[in-house]
Amino acid sequence: MAEIDRLFQHLVATKGSDLHLSEGQPPKTRVHGAVTAIEGEEVLDHDTIHRMLEEICDPKAWEIYLETGDLDFAYSMDEESRFRCNYLKQNYGLAAVFRLIPTEIMSLESLGVPEVVKRFAHIRSGLVLVTGPTGSGKSTTLAALLDYINSNYARHIITVEEPIEFVHRNKKSILTQREVPIQTPSFSDGLRAALREDADIVLVGEMRDLETISLALTAAETGLLVFGTLHTNNARKTVDRIIDVFPADQQAQVRTMLAASLRGVLAQLLCKRIDKPGRVAVHEIMFATPAVSAIIREGATQKLYDVITGGKGDGMQFMDEAIWARLQEGMIAPAEAYMKAIDKTRFKKFLPPADAALGEASGESPMEH
Repeated sequence: MAEIDRLFQHLVATKGSDLHLSEGQPPKTRVHGAVTAIEGEEVLDHDTIHRMLEEICDPKAWEIYLETGDLDFAYSMDEESRFRCNYLKQNYGLAAVFRLIPTEIMSLESLGVPEVVKRFAHIRSGLVLVTGPTGSGKSTTLAALLDYINSNYARHIITVEEPIEFVHRNKKSILTQREVPIQTPSFSDGLRAALREDADIVLVGEMRDLETISLALTAAETGLLVFGTLHTNNARKTVDRIIDVFPADQQAQVRTMLAASLRGVLAQLLCKRIDKPGRVAVHEIMFATPAVSAIIREGATQKLYDVITGGKGDGMQFMDEAIWARLQEGMIAPAEAYMKAIDKTRFKKFLPPADAALGEASGESPMEH
């Protein structure tokens, strides 16, 4: 048993999501969104944290970490507990953050993802983007979507991830999972290789640079179904981010490519619950209708708001509608709804006076697209 395992056991026992270790600080965990020090644990000195981190790390990867100051990999404590590990260097020395990855892949139903999202699984080609801030459950939702495809279709699915979080077993489909930088040097290398590997579906763990985004668009145009993730909060910001990555002289061409290949956007946020401990997911759903494609081609993304709110019959959902539904159900507090909403004015009247004054002081604009 590794020295660090007792801290991981504490994290699992307290139903926490993350373990934070930092030289000069006691170990801390995040439970239901709040970070607190573990009771009874001492401040970590250099030798202790060095020993803990080195013990569970591949020797070659450890050398990379000492040299560069950053490292991502996955570690399995036992069959039930797997962790995404991020090693870093900070002001006072060594540090690491560990995210508990559920080993069981949950179904879309148990995650509370709207039924209409299954439509993305039936598409044969194009680009589907699953977006949201760090820690909003994008990987969990994508794993559920891939598992649904794996259970219902005979496809070849390639995933390019950093690190591999959910380990899929072959059901009806064949799954090839590749980890950056162990099995492939980068997301773009993995994606480029997938074009030659008889894939039907490719999951790109992160579309963070021009080369990866450009390759994803090309792959989607050539007949692959590409699932990608971005750190954006809603459909409009997602479309803007993809186009803004490119130089100005290429943006018109990229708008045309995106208009042709985008099949939809699923944006996800997690809201803190008040009816019971934990968090609940809220979703914005956009399907690429002819109107959406025309808006992307024109570069008039501000009009997407009207298309999504008017597209309820097509299964579309605006983020604020999802937040509103959770507020009406008594699942989330007015302050949480206000903080996560795009149109703040709609939720402001439900705020207690003190919170309303705070919103005004921060100078939030009524329409944060």
